[in-house]
Amino acid sequence: MRYTFLLIVLMVSCSESVPPTTFNTVDIETIYSDSLSIRAIELMGNSLAFAANKGTFGTVDLGTGKVRTNIERYHTSVPAFRAVAHTSTNFFMLSIESPALLYKTGGNGRMELVYKEEGEGVFYDAMTFLNDKDGIAIGDSVGGCLSVIITSDGGNTWSKLPCSQLPEVIEGEGAFAASNTNIKIIGDNIWMATTSGRILFSSDKGKSWETNQTPIKNGKPIEGIYSMDFYDENLGFAIGGDYTNPDASKANKAITKDGGKTWSLVADGSKPGYKSCVQFVPGSNGAGLVAIGFTGISYSSDMGETWKELSKEPFFTVRFQNDSIAYAAGKNRISKLTFK
Repeated sequence: MRYTFLLIVLMVSCSESVPPTTFNTVDIETIYSDSLSIRAIELMGNSLAFAANKGTFGTVDLGTGKVRTNIERYHTSVPAFRAVAHTSTNFFMLSIESPALLYKTGGNGRMELVYKEEGEGVFYDAMTFLNDKDGIAIGDSVGGCLSVIITSDGGNTWSKLPCSQLPEVIEGEGAFAASNTNIKIIGDNIWMATTSGRILFSSDKGKSWETNQTPIKNGKPIEGIYSMDFYDENLGFAIGGDYTNPDASKANKAITKDGGKTWSLVADGSKPGYKSCVQFVPGSNGAGLVAIGFTGISYSSDMGETWKELSKEPFFTVRFQNDSIAYAAGKNRISKLTFK
């Protein structure tokens, strides 16, 4: 009888999952600095790729710290890049404004222009890949729908979805080119967040779309969803605000637990206010969130219900390498963040 009891205790103990570590502090180490505005970073193995304004792009070797940079010129101008993506073999970067210029790695270490779009209102905001073949980018509305371009051949060629294939746009609707985080991919599922506080969802790699409205405030052109992340196919989080009034925290944070169909406000009226990027902490069972902006770094351990400020250091965007180390970029720098 005693042995049976001990066996039951051991089985129960082994079945209990270890709770994720919560963060109380963050150490910040600058690994690259230059007079740039960096809003697009991408972890690629043991390297961090980035693209910025002034036509500048490059990589940081996370093992050695070695930085390689280059400048991409288009005729007499230098593009401003705010979106990057990668496959297992290529790196991509996409500029804002007209002409929109999408480059991929080419031969002899040069970047190859694979898509160009000119016209009034052309402005691309974010880009990502579903796999090594299928990629997608989102831009502001032109001609009655959001601008969405896709590739199915690994980024060699891109085509723009016709408005007949996309939901009708709300007047003035677009996306924010703040941190390259208003598109999220899990499997064949695509979520896209807009300035009107809407989520466009596709379960078939962009062939068909549905829309869902979040309660995030979007009454002014500078309000709406600035950033969104999903932990899995059900749990997602969106954040916004007004960068001209960054302390305002009403209706700027929302959570979904049904894949984006319905959204509920969290920490409504409580800090943080405006943030340009939010990311789930890996290995946190969806409880951990980090939100970053020029106002600093905030952290939640309970799915966004409560938050604490870890640092006032300003950044625009962040990506996690593992459950405690992330890389953030902002004005004039890229930094390694170690959460403890």
